[in-house]
Amino acid sequence: MNNRLFLTAILCFNFLIFWIAPSANSASYIYTKNNTVVGSLKDYTVKNDESLIEIARRFKLGYNEIADANPDIDPFVPGDGTSVIISSSWILPDVKSYEGIVINLSEMRLYYFFKRRSSKLVATFPVGIGSEGNDTPAGEFKIVEKIVKPSWHVPESLRKEKPNLPKVVPPGPDNPLGSHALRLSLGSYLIHGTNRPWGVGRRVSHGCIRLYPEDIPRLFKLAPNGVRVTIVKQPIKVGVKNNKIFIEVHNDNYHKKAAYSNMAVKLLKGKNLLKGISTEKLYSAIKEKKGIPVEISE
Repeated sequence: MNNRLFLTAILCFNFLIFWIAPSANSASYIYTKNNTVVGSLKDYTVKNDESLIEIARRFKLGYNEIADANPDIDPFVPGDGTSVIISSSWILPDVKSYEGIVINLSEMRLYYFFKRRSSKLVATFPVGIGSEGNDTPAGEFKIVEKIVKPSWHVPESLRKEKPNLPKVVPPGPDNPLGSHALRLSLGSYLIHGTNRPWGVGRRVSHGCIRLYPEDIPRLFKLAPNGVRVTIVKQPIKVGVKNNKIFIEVHNDNYHKKAAYSNMAVKLLKGKNLLKGISTEKLYSAIKEKKGIPVEISE
């Protein structure tokens, strides 16, 4: 009888681990109020002629994330056998409530918060955003339409730049919106797929938010129509995991160097964490701006 109970307990435990553990494909993580750092950093050895762009996509990262975490490595020819940091760990953005879609423009990453049974989960995806002069707007919005196989109605401003473009591009491999699109309650702005995956993790769009072709179907399935969309600019994030304090600093050109220190101190103070940090670790993380969570506990 005891052996049967033991076997049952082991099977239940294995099922629970399988159900909650994140995989490279799922990119979903459990979080709590006192544990707002999700994922984990990994090391990867470059094989053959791989580029950082290819490796980033395999591990659900944008180009900016893998390049910033490995500033001394050539992103196009890193070299066979080179050790690369896989920056698949993130501090959750600082928002009023973890609800719906949250996009942090400074790190070019989207978070979708949802619940499953009694667990709070977050799925996260790298994104491409608006180029300089075509900035993706920050603010509070919602999804007002979900479209499968969207047609691209080419903006007049873009047709003036490229007169050879048609008024409408039908669904297919040449459509820059990809296979699915989520329309925001803000004019013509969309969250969509792409036929140019190299643009994920870059400022390359006319304001829309791009996901990898393999990521947009999952977000499309997860996010219901009417869901809240919060878009923020947070080059610095602060979080806690296992009673340790972490900071994540991104290289956002819109913020001056001096502002980073002031911003970090203000965030730490607002979360009552300032007394528990190492000033040396804090300023080192701000200087490096690697875009990965760095422990700064004293």
